[in-house]
Amino acid sequence: MLAGLIFDLDGTLADTEETHRQAFNAAFIELGLWWDWGPPLYQRLLAVSGGKERLRHYIGTLRVAPAERERLLQLVPGIHETKTRIYTELLVRGQRPFRPGVPEMLRAARAANLKLAIASTTTSANVGALLEANLGRAPDVAFEVIACGDQVPVKKPAPDIYHLALSSLRLPAEACIAFEDSMNGLRAAKAAGLVTVVTPSRWTAEEDFADADLLLPSLEGLELARLEKLLGEAHASA
Repeated sequence: MLAGLIFDLDGTLADTEETHRQAFNAAFIELGLWWDWGPPLYQRLLAVSGGKERLRHYIGTLRVAPAERERLLQLVPGIHETKTRIYTELLVRGQRPFRPGVPEMLRAARAANLKLAIASTTTSANVGALLEANLGRAPDVAFEVIACGDQVPVKKPAPDIYHLALSSLRLPAEACIAFEDSMNGLRAAKAAGLVTVVTPSRWTAEEDFADADLLLPSLEGLELARLEKLLGEAHASA
């Protein structure tokens, strides 16, 4: 029986990746770096989960002397902190909205007494900023558990973040459904034993989602009855 819904954040609840990209570039300018993450480059970098990890990976691709590479790597925490501050400011000003169907799904879940959780590779500060911007006017919606990337040793595609969310919810994987938008997220959720619904974003539309239990353009029009049936069918055939 369906008892909980676990959502990825960036790209799944809201299309925030463009805001993240702009925040990274603004941080580079503020800190006097010469980098510019255009959309094609950023789309490739999204294969690396986590902002700090993404920065370290990018620095590893630069043609610089070893000493300079080490200096840049030491700057990563400060770069990421600056980026997080700018990202929060952008959200407050622009209020990046939830994707179509998300508010309705959250309200339907609360009305059905389902538990809600977030399992995201982003930091708790980023999660808080997005939820404040979108749920400040919706006190009837609340998440029992918010599991963030800075709370686990290994990020997606490892299943650690989903294990944390499930243990915090005190629910088995067989009673929950995960919602993702990326291949890394799908791999993490499936590795944790979760039935997974994927709604690709424009950044992940070309990724391989063959292992998804349900692939949709958005959550718009998706009813809880369909999710209950999906969960039952998936575990009946396991």
